[in-house]
Parts: sequence; structure tokens; C-alpha cells
Amino acid sequence: MTPKLGEIWVYLAASPLLWLTATLLAYQLAFAIYARAGFSPLANPVAIAVALIVLVLTLTGTSYKTYFDGAQFVHFLLGPVTVALAIPLYQQMAKLRRDWLALLVGAIVGSAAAIATAMGVAKLLGASPATILSIAPKSVTMAIAMGIAEKIGGLPSLTAVLVMVTGVLGAVMARSILNLMKITDASTCGFALGVTAHGIGTARAFQVSEQMGAFAGLAMGLSGLLTALFLPLALKLLGFL
Repeated sequence: MTPKLGEIWVYLAASPLLWLTATLLAYQLAFAIYARAGFSPLANPVAIAVALIVLVLTLTGTSYKTYFDGAQFVHFLLGPVTVALAIPLYQQMAKLRRDWLALLVGAIVGSAAAIATAMGVAKLLGASPATILSIAPKSVTMAIAMGIAEKIGGLPSLTAVLVMVTGVLGAVMARSILNLMKITDASTCGFALGVTAHGIGTARAFQVSEQMGAFAGLAMGLSGLLTALFLPLALKLLGFL
């Protein structure tokens, strides 16, 4: 890079708009690839966009902090978007009234299973205590998971990576697994995606149908709430804290 170009890059890299723009462009390119692939879950646009951003940061030697300072507006929007999921869910109110107990039990069992299996596998593989605590909330949405990890003594940055990987794998694999098990009900499939793959799974569910997306959003919210409330208490009772 010539000195003049280097000066221009230093100026641009310090601008928050650069990384916000880069994030939006990366997702647009990733979505175009996703559409060209016939909306195959294997071409998940979030995974592709993340890979593109990582490549750019690596090639330019840009730290994650610098990137996040510029792109944090996208992170801020996670909250309003999550709240907005209540709109399609309201349209499913009759089903909610009828099946509320089954949905609540499903959220409790699903959340507990996700935590127990993740921590159990990590422990069997010899992970450090900090890593085990970081992986515990990996199935809930990122904003909640990072807060939980910080509270229980995990590493929020590691948790963020694990949450992203969990969401992408869930979005890619969940439908095939559900089809293999011959589970086709939209609300059941959506709820399973929301519990296991949080926001990325919910986005995938909305691509299939609004009903599936609504129940995925409900599961994501319930799972996040239950995990935030009871995971620290459960870890304390089990002697992890």
C-alpha cells in the first residue's frame, strides 16, 4: 500500500460509517449468493457475511474493537427487532392460549438440554472452567448470552462466537433433522428452531412461513428469559459458581 493510500485508509478506518457500510454490503453480497444457491440452508447468508467481514478485517489488520465501534448500530437494532417479533406472534394468539403449557414445558426442557449437553461435552473434552461457563448460554440470543456469560464468570467474547456458530449450524441443519424425524407442523418446527438456534434460526423460520417464524420468536424469547433467570442459580446449586 502506497503512503498516500495508507493515509486514506487510516482516515476511512477511523470512520464509524465505513464498518457499518461494510457490514451491510457484506450481507447484501451474501444474500445474493444465498438467492443464487436457491435459498439452500448450506449457503446461509449470515455465515457468508461473517466470513467476508473476517476476511476484510484480517487483510486490513483491523481490530474487532475498531470494527464493532463502527458497526454497533446493527447490534443495537437486535433489541427492537426482537420486540417486533411480537406482532406475528399476536396473530397466533388462539394457538398460544390452547398450547401455552406445552410451549412453556418445551422451552424449559429445550433450554436445559441445550445447556447440559454443551457443558457436558465441553467438560468431557477437557475444556477449562471459563470455557465451560462461556458455552453454557450459547443457545440464546447474543445480547442475553453475553450478559449471562459475564455474570457467571465466562468470557463474553468467546460466548459471542459460540452463539454465532450455534445459530448458523442450527439454521443449516435443523430442517433436515426435523424432516428426517417426520416433524412437519410449522409451530413445532419453529419452536424447535427458536430454542436451539435463537435469532438466526428465527430468521430462517420466517423464510419458510410466518407461523413458523412467530413460534421461533416466542421460543427465542422464552429460552432467553428462562436461561437468564435460572442458569446462574442452577450453576450455583451445582457448585460451578
